[in-house]
Amino acid sequence: MTDETAVLIDGPWTHRTVSAAGTRFHIVEAGEGPLVLLLHGFPQFWWSWHGQLSALAGAGYRAVAVDLRGYGASDKPPRGYDLITLASDAAGLIRALGEADAVVVGHATGGLLGWTMAVYFPKTVRRLAVLSMPHPRRLRAAMATRGQGWASRHLLGFQLPMVPERRLVADDAQHVADMLRAWSRPGWPDPETERHCRDAFQIPGVAHCSLECHRWLFRSQLRPDGGRYMRRMRRPVGAPTLQLHGALDPVVLPAAARGSSRYVEAAYRWRLIEGAGHFPHQERPDLFDPALLGWLAAPEPET
Repeated sequence: MTDETAVLIDGPWTHRTVSAAGTRFHIVEAGEGPLVLLLHGFPQFWWSWHGQLSALAGAGYRAVAVDLRGYGASDKPPRGYDLITLASDAAGLIRALGEADAVVVGHATGGLLGWTMAVYFPKTVRRLAVLSMPHPRRLRAAMATRGQGWASRHLLGFQLPMVPERRLVADDAQHVADMLRAWSRPGWPDPETERHCRDAFQIPGVAHCSLECHRWLFRSQLRPDGGRYMRRMRRPVGAPTLQLHGALDPVVLPAAARGSSRYVEAAYRWRLIEGAGHFPHQERPDLFDPALLGWLAAPEPET
């Protein structure tokens, strides 16, 4: 059986455990300087940022990639997979790392956490970079269209009890590999990334916990807690925001992501990453890294 040591991958970084709000988080850290907190998406774990850990450290930043609640070597409690709790985890982690705020960079599900942090915990977000994910209110509107509704059809399957969990881990987590391939440009993922993701999803509890956020996101739309969340998310984001999106993304269509600027009152920049699908930071780091580092280096980010 795969255990948590599967995600303790060696490299030019340091693994350690940090406790925040009573939950234990596995983080991977490199470099010194201003804090950049990296939040992964589904179906991945901290490894999705391994290239950016080195790039950011080399550019003079303290880069920290975390296994979110329910993933990798972090705790896997039975509850707490709504976006507010997950955003609270990340905000608490910034404080536990000894900082008042951070640049928050989130991919996909991690991007939803970034948007949520910027509204619910605005003092913790110095700047916000979001990959492959529109603002939650923009996402809800896009889901009502035929194109994005069909692209997101996998979310319906995730609502079933137990069956999606079994499918994720069956045949050496073949479905995880299938999603990575289907959601990215041809020729990706590399064998190393595929192997690590397949191993990470066979850690006990990860398959179930990773689906719980998707279930909350879908089911809460008809509940009071979801209504309160969406009303709160009307508040504009006050942090300078960079939104990056793969031009070939088949899961979150570029047209669905555009339009998020209406929820940002600070400087906002949109960048389309050519030749990339849902994982632009991994598929095209040659384009993604300069876009992120250039934006971070700008004293006053412009549109």
